[in-house]
Formats: sequence, C-alpha cells, structure tokens
Amino acid sequence: MSDKIIIKSSREIELMRQAGKITAGARTIARQAIADGISTKQIDKLVHDYIVKSGAKPTFLGYGGFPGSTCLSVNEEIIHGIPGKKIIRNGDIVSVDVGATYKGFVGDCAGTFPCGEISDEAKKLIEVTRQSFFEGLKFAKVGYRISDIGGAIQDYVESHGYSVVRDYVGHGVGHEMHEAPEVPNYRVDRHLRGMGGRPDPRLVAGMTIAIEPMVNIGGYDVRVLDNGWTVVTTDGTLSAHYENTVAITDGEPEILTMADDI
Repeated sequence: MSDKIIIKSSREIELMRQAGKITAGARTIARQAIADGISTKQIDKLVHDYIVKSGAKPTFLGYGGFPGSTCLSVNEEIIHGIPGKKIIRNGDIVSVDVGATYKGFVGDCAGTFPCGEISDEAKKLIEVTRQSFFEGLKFAKVGYRISDIGGAIQDYVESHGYSVVRDYVGHGVGHEMHEAPEVPNYRVDRHLRGMGGRPDPRLVAGMTIAIEPMVNIGGYDVRVLDNGWTVVTTDGTLSAHYENTVAITDGEPEILTMADDI
C-alpha cells in the first residue's frame, strides 16, 4: 500500500456512493439471512449473487487469495472468517464484512448481528461497538487528525470496560480496498512520526476512509488460526466489528455505506 493519500474528485465520490450503496445492500442481505441452522457458505452465496446482480464485483473474492465474497466471523472470531460449512446457531453473534467494486471504486462496510436471542453481554458489545464508530465519526472533519478519530473510539470503548484491537486498523479506500492512510481505532502519538510510529495526517476534503472499530469483551490480544486468515481473540471472549466507508467533506462527514436499518 502506497503512503500517498489519494484525494477524490466530486465525480469519483459519486461513483463511490454507488459502490457504497451496493455494499450496504449486501450487508443487509447477510444480516437478514442470519438464522439458526444456516451455514456461512449459504450466506456468502446470497451476498455474492446480490453484488453481481447489482452490476458490481465482490471485492474480497480472490483478494490475497481469500476464497469468499464475504468475511463471516462468529463469536470470538474478530475478522476474516472464511465462509464454509460452519453452522450458525441461536445465541451466536455474526460479524459480516463485505466489499463491492463498482466502476473501479470500492465500498467497504461491516456489522455484527445476532442470531436469535443473544446474551445481554453480547447485546451490549454490539451496541458499544456500533456507537464507537459514531463517536469517532464526530472527528472525521477537516482540520482534525486521524488520531482524533481513534482516540474517540478508544475512549468510548474503554469507558465500557472493553478493549479495541490493535493489530488491525481502518484504512483509506477508493480505487483499491486498502489505501493510505491507516486509521487506527486507538490514540496514536503523532510525535512518534519518523520514530516507528504511525503517520497521523490531518483530514482534508476529498479523503475517503474506512473507519472500523473491532472491539473485544476481554483483552485486545489476537491470534490467527491455522487457515492463515481468521483472526480470533486470544482469550476466547466475544468480539464485534462495525465499519463504514466515509467521505471527508467541507462540512459533515458523509457515510457512503449507510443503510437505514443498520
């Protein structure tokens, strides 16, 4: 991934709106399909077919060798769950991460959803994770820095006794799914730039970024399963994920992947 931040024109952002609408629709399709007894592979097929029918391409399919159109991560799985034979059961929580490429531009979004009746603890985790995105979004405005977004997310999450994942972060998005800058969900000390710290650029109009808090009930340490993809909590506690693609404007930030019901 290049370190250069690509500023989008109004025409390019309009194409990203279209990509984002399809991506948000795919997330809704997945959410609606979650039910006791369905496999993650069945949900993935529904998402794939919706994206293709909408005139787009599933961004994730084949990306770095990933075998699905959707990342479907259950319970302690944080991200990059591979669709397959796994059966979803009542009481599970399912993180859906999906991308669609339309006319050369990518939409990227995620959400964690319940299967049937879930525990109060799981409900709270989902709510806190979703709200932490909106706490960070308050700082997705011209003049603030990337670290302001991450700091707001971290403060909100930790005020509820949860932890934010450190090993994986949000990112710029546009022609490519992963562009500069990285968007951590925790506070970055910009004074460490040039000394091994992450860059901490100021936000300017035309930037398009994916803000995606990943929140664990327990600690933030993670490990990758033997399949080389699926990331899980080291302590086995539940994790939730919420993400939208956001355009920085001269005024309020614009969520490009927002659906009315999510």
